[in-house]
Amino acid sequence: MSETSSTGFQGVWIPLVTPFRDGYVDEAALRGLVRHYVEQGVDGFVACGSTGEAASLDQDEQLTVLDTVLAECGGIPVVMGLAGNHQGHVLRRLASLGTRPLAGVLTPAPYYVRPGQAGALSYFQTLADASRVPLILYDIPYRTGATLETGTLLALARHDNIAAIKDCGGSLDKTVALIADGGLRVMAGEDLQALSTLCLGGSGMIAAAAHIRPDLFVAMHRAVQAQQITYARQLFHALAPVIRLLFAEPNPGPVKAMLARQGLISAELRAPMPAASATLEAQLHACLSVLNENFARERMMIAA
Repeated sequence: MSETSSTGFQGVWIPLVTPFRDGYVDEAALRGLVRHYVEQGVDGFVACGSTGEAASLDQDEQLTVLDTVLAECGGIPVVMGLAGNHQGHVLRRLASLGTRPLAGVLTPAPYYVRPGQAGALSYFQTLADASRVPLILYDIPYRTGATLETGTLLALARHDNIAAIKDCGGSLDKTVALIADGGLRVMAGEDLQALSTLCLGGSGMIAAAAHIRPDLFVAMHRAVQAQQITYARQLFHALAPVIRLLFAEPNPGPVKAMLARQGLISAELRAPMPAASATLEAQLHACLSVLNENFARERMMIAA
């Protein structure tokens, strides 16, 4: 694995929403969204993850999203989501990525089929052997129905082409064991665990909530790096009420509602994903107003 590949999975990564307009991918809005986050100082992007509603996109649409993000990312690393439960189909989709300049692919265990530890180990090893870019494991049992045990993940960490993990496994013991082992870059995938993962030695986060006030998430990460833990804690506790509300209803409905209020995208989603309720949208707007007021000078503070 190259030095760039092994060290690039750090900091604040945005698992991008996919903007729609009139039922189609809104490429213009997606380009603007990527430029916005580049300006905010984020460290990387995930295209076509679960927040990007990838399950509702056909293969051509997914490649359109990916190519749009790559065209606007300004050299910031981009990872492609790659999920499925038919190994042959997933391998063909992996091959379809061609020579695009990807930092890696983010892949969960095959959903629904519940392959057990031996099946999951073989699945990830097969994908890693076939991939020309590193794998980022996506441990998210509440979506896949497949629990990845610590021993399985530690075995996968020995593979030369498996570089990192998006940790949504829900187990502090597993998180601690993976960080202590050092074979994988551990990136928080549950946004409320971002600060604790960073303080334990994790390398970063892939945080849907970072769509909103990404500058504060970036500041939190940099504060931990600088061992300014009191300031990092202050930022986290300011962000925590917003994070909770963003996940109070199915993701990414609330995120899209707030981005629409900022004029960045339409709030449109693909069925069966529901839009955020009017009540939650009002609560989020009020909560963000307080946050924005409290940190009105934050950008100047960061620049100083």
